[in-house]
Amino acid sequence: MLELTPDAYKEHIRAKLAELPDSPGVYMHKNQRGEVLYVGKAVSLKNRVRSYFQSPKNHPPKTRALVANIVDFEYILTDSETEALTLESNLIKAKRPRYNILLKDDKTFPYVRMDVKNPFPRVELTHKLRNDGAKYFGPYLSKYAVREALETVRDVFPLRTCKKDIERAIARKERPCLNYHIGKCIAPCSGKVAPEAYRQIVDQVAHFLDGNTDEVIARLRIDMARAADEMQFEKAGQIRDRMRAIALISEKQKAIAANTDERDIFAFARLGMDATVYALFVRGGRIVATEHYSILAGDDSPEDVMSSFLKQFYGEGAYIPKEVALRDLPPDADAIAAWLSERRGNKVTLFSPQRGDKKKLCDMAEKNAVETLEKLAAGKRREWERSEGALRDLATALGLEELPQRIEAFDISHTAGTDPVASMVVFVDGKAANKLYRRFRVKTATNDDYASMREVLTRRFTRAVEARAAGRKDDWAALPGLLLIDGGKGQLNAALDALHELTLYEGQDLEVAGLAERLEELFVPGQSEAILLETGSPALHLLQRVRDEAHRFAISYHRSLRQKNALFSRLDEIPGIGPKRRKALFQAFVSIDAIQAATEEELRKAPGMDTRSASAVYAYFHAAENGETPRDKADREPS
Repeated sequence: MLELTPDAYKEHIRAKLAELPDSPGVYMHKNQRGEVLYVGKAVSLKNRVRSYFQSPKNHPPKTRALVANIVDFEYILTDSETEALTLESNLIKAKRPRYNILLKDDKTFPYVRMDVKNPFPRVELTHKLRNDGAKYFGPYLSKYAVREALETVRDVFPLRTCKKDIERAIARKERPCLNYHIGKCIAPCSGKVAPEAYRQIVDQVAHFLDGNTDEVIARLRIDMARAADEMQFEKAGQIRDRMRAIALISEKQKAIAANTDERDIFAFARLGMDATVYALFVRGGRIVATEHYSILAGDDSPEDVMSSFLKQFYGEGAYIPKEVALRDLPPDADAIAAWLSERRGNKVTLFSPQRGDKKKLCDMAEKNAVETLEKLAAGKRREWERSEGALRDLATALGLEELPQRIEAFDISHTAGTDPVASMVVFVDGKAANKLYRRFRVKTATNDDYASMREVLTRRFTRAVEARAAGRKDDWAALPGLLLIDGGKGQLNAALDALHELTLYEGQDLEVAGLAERLEELFVPGQSEAILLETGSPALHLLQRVRDEAHRFAISYHRSLRQKNALFSRLDEIPGIGPKRRKALFQAFVSIDAIQAATEEELRKAPGMDTRSASAVYAYFHAAENGETPRDKADREPS
């Protein structure tokens, strides 16, 4: 942290500016905490950095805000502007400076990676090109294309798909998995496959991914004929379909190879505070993919935005085509073109077309960029209506002074009074806050929903009172802006009884409402008539979402508890199996079917079990094999 008086700061900056070299490089502006605010590159560091500290009259608002926060700067010399551009791209990616134009999302095209250094490599999807000695295939311009390639490889070639440590698996003599038994893997983990034999399959896969599909089709044709001879017609049909898919891939690859026209086209658009760059990717003379990228652009010019975008986009390892067409040509287009050419290995042309088909494609990209932003704005409006807008409508309908930012909803679930439970779900700012959900087992009431509601709310808000009295600010201490009860007047009154006992409702500390499901009637204290929200209104949709989520959460807990208790009730019939052993068996085997399928030895190994109790459980579940019912068998056992 650099702490200087205003005069000392001016002298510090003046001294550093005097030392700046007239050379290419990268500079970084920093604030008082040492954080990097901005990264830039320059042909002449001396001229570029000094320009920030001259008269601010000609600076745009963003630059004036940046300069107001600069207390120091650093620079790194490079041999050329191209080298400076590479370094700038890397530093922006690493530092994510506040005042740089930044990609909000880092969408990159997928590749297929094969770690050929590994004796037993597998193929995997990746979005990063690394200099790690592995072999990469791609990029694939659509998710469908890469998924199709991977599925074909896994269907046709018996390579492993697991992440096992092969040497360790061999040392431990692990058994092959299901893929081996269905012919999808030759199981190098078994230790019976030589690296050389596996390498032959790897080479075939690489051959296929490189576009040489003739050998694959020839092999599949043999497999199809064999399956037909063995009257496995369904398998033969599957192989035939696979051959057609591969042949189609081959035709596409040949068509693209015949036409070497490749080009990336980008256009920028801004709508309010949102900005995007829309991309068209042309391969083989055809548009094969499109994508849009959200940008933190501020009030920067389209040309400056495109400059920053290109450095970040191609700096992430994206494929570099022969041509890059732009709606707005950046001021450092020549330097970017030289940088791209160096990365590609041959010439890359960066241009802004003024007429013809390429101009039409740029216009198309711009039109789609605008449409993308309009869709984004519409989505934000819908999201606002579902959240804050719905809360505003709800507050108006209920006469609330403040928006109910936190809504808690409670519901009771049971089956004829057995295993009664309650749920508490929480919505914050109109969205489900799953981490704040709670569930309760009803302890005192059995078949009385009103009493169950009183008990659960008493327990929940007793914890709130205790937490607030102790000065804690945990999840229990937070009070809802609206307490929603699933039900009508009866459930609402039960809730009010619990709150009155805790003095929480006195003085309107809590806003409470009940939502009856039949007619979606909303009941509030002090009003005899129900409030009927307009059908389809955002407020009603929000309440329905909250109520339905409380219902779902309660039912799911009740079902799990009922299943667990059903298991316990069957184990109750077995002599020598008490509460501790029932719990141990449930934790060890989870389900009644697993206990029934277990051997006596497996049962005996469960915590708390011994030979006699394991024999009793085994005998209980296998009594039918001897013509007895489980009850008869249990009755014969000595107590």
